Order: sequence, then structure tokens, then C-alpha cells
Amino acid sequence: MDRGLFIFFGCLLTFTSAWLGLVLAPHLQLGELEPVAASEVAAAYPRPRTEEEEQGRKVYQANGCIYCHSQQVRSGTFGNNADIARGWGTRRSVPRDYVNDTPVLLGTMRTGPDLANVGRRWSADWQYKHLYNPRMMTPGSIMPPFPFLFEVRPVGETPSPDALVLTGPWAGTLPAGHELVPTPDAKAIVAYLLSLDQSADLPEARE
Repeated sequence: MDRGLFIFFGCLLTFTSAWLGLVLAPHLQLGELEPVAASEVAAAYPRPRTEEEEQGRKVYQANGCIYCHSQQVRSGTFGNNADIARGWGTRRSVPRDYVNDTPVLLGTMRTGPDLANVGRRWSADWQYKHLYNPRMMTPGSIMPPFPFLFEVRPVGETPSPDALVLTGPWAGTLPAGHELVPTPDAKAIVAYLLSLDQSADLPEARE
């Protein structure tokens, strides 16, 4: 057989196999799934995201968070139960966790911790401060700060209830008479992060 033709079919087979495994198979897994309720009185899981949470998901994508964070808790049989031992979740992630996500932001890197359950780990106040400067909340963090998601503005007659109270070396760094408040994008991404919660007890997630 001509060597060029052999290489062509080899490349075709490689790309076809990758497409089947990375595109078609996940689509078939997710395509027929529906939200379920753990009991007759429980709300369906996963719930649809609010408009603000969905906007926050777009902010998350636009700022490249997926390049450093995954959203998938691995099985307890993988890596000595490492993900659950780290407190990243109480069970492994399953396809049903992502039925409302298009695209699914699984991620492949863990430069930072997994975020599949970050909404259960930290409060909104923590998330805001961590976005403004990660080292304020996690000393030694290599995550870049996102100060452009916040606005420094003069304090009006009534201080904003959303104003951040900076701590540590950052306390007292604002100009006198000014406050630091989250922009709509900051509020949206924090709403999205708080919505990340895979703690529902799903039958298919039990090992």
C-alpha cells in the first residue's frame, strides 16, 4: 500500500477514535438523562441555574478558570480515594451531575483544587475576597488576582452592604473614604461558584 495512503488512514482512524471517545460517547451518556429527585418532597437534582448563575458560568469561561481547575471528583477506587480525602466531594461525579451544562466544564488540569463542590466549602464573602486576591485567603496561592472584577469607589451616604472588608496586609490599602465593591461580573461568578454542589445522593454514584 502507498505510504501516504497508509498515513492518511492512520490519521483518520486516530481522529475518529478520539471523536468517538471524547464527543460521541459523552453525548450518548448525557443525552437521555433527566434531573431526578432523591425523594417525593425533594427538589429535582440538578436544578436549573438562575440567570445570574448562568452569566457567572460565562465569566468563569471567559477568564480561563477551566485551565487551572477541574469540576470532577474521581472515584474512591482511583488514587486511594484522594479527591474525597482532600474534601473535594463526598462521592464521585457522575454524568447526571452535568445534565444542565453545555458545554460541560470538566477541565483537565488541577493547578488549583477541584471545584465540583466549591459551593459547599466556602461562603460568598470568602469567594469575593479570594477573587480579589487569593493570597488574602490562601497564603502561598499561585492563583492570579482578579481586581478588575471589583470597583473602588467613594463611600456614599450609606456604605454598600456588598463592600469587602479587606484583611491582613490588604487592610487599610484603600484610599480614605473609598470602598471596594464587586461588579456585576463578580457577583455572577460568585453566584455560579456557590451553585457548584454535587452532594446529592444519586444511586449511580454509590460504590
